Amino acid sequence: MKIVSWNVNGLRAIMKKGFRESVEELNPDVLFLQETKMQEHQLEEEILLKDLGYTLTMHSGERKGYSSVAVYTRIPVDEIIKGSGIPEYDVEGRVLQVNVGDYAIFGIYFPNGGRGEERLAYKMKFYEDLLVKFDSLKKNGKKVIVTGDFNVAHEEIDLANPESNRKTSGFLDIEREWFTKLLSHGYVDVYRRENPDKVIYTWWDQRFRARDRNAGWRIDYFVVSENVLPEIIEVEIYNHIMGSDHCPLSLTLKGEQ
Repeated sequence: MKIVSWNVNGLRAIMKKGFRESVEELNPDVLFLQETKMQEHQLEEEILLKDLGYTLTMHSGERKGYSSVAVYTRIPVDEIIKGSGIPEYDVEGRVLQVNVGDYAIFGIYFPNGGRGEERLAYKMKFYEDLLVKFDSLKKNGKKVIVTGDFNVAHEEIDLANPESNRKTSGFLDIEREWFTKLLSHGYVDVYRRENPDKVIYTWWDQRFRARDRNAGWRIDYFVVSENVLPEIIEVEIYNHIMGSDHCPLSLTLKGEQ
């Protein structure tokens, strides 16, 4: 089972930038998207990718053109749950959960904390509340996989300019400490485990042509509970694939169950 995650920065926009061809290249069984910035009534036939064998499920925010997540599936799944079950988050369309056998797989667009203290507090509460949900599933024997745009670079190796960003949301101590806490609860940042010293990014600021200079941040992850580790075949970051200010990443597991 190959799972791909990608913050597309607008699904309708990326459809005009080779999205279909990228999906064919990536060849995922489950494809999570963040920041689709659209609602179900805006769907067009070309977005559905039915001819490639996919079923599209969306969880859209109430505010038009903002946030929102989606998942394409082409394997049988037991259940797709829209939202976290917490109304203050679900109005923004941030969480999808796909259950496949023993796996509870989350595709999440974690909040950005860069618009003042109130928004940072919202982000930190989101982090904490979702960790409770992950832990509950893990305690009940589920294999938990969390992917998406976490909106935090965990360590200095995860962004090009750590010193100048220490007071920037996404690299604040409080955000990084939560990520450390997440890992301490029995979860693993799979890419960093497999590539402890590799400098690679998943997001580049479009305002400063940062991608041209590769002055980026690694803020998109696959984080898994430790009971998933024996099932992993490979984890990849595809920073050559264009179309968004983020690039896609993948996790391949041994089987569908």
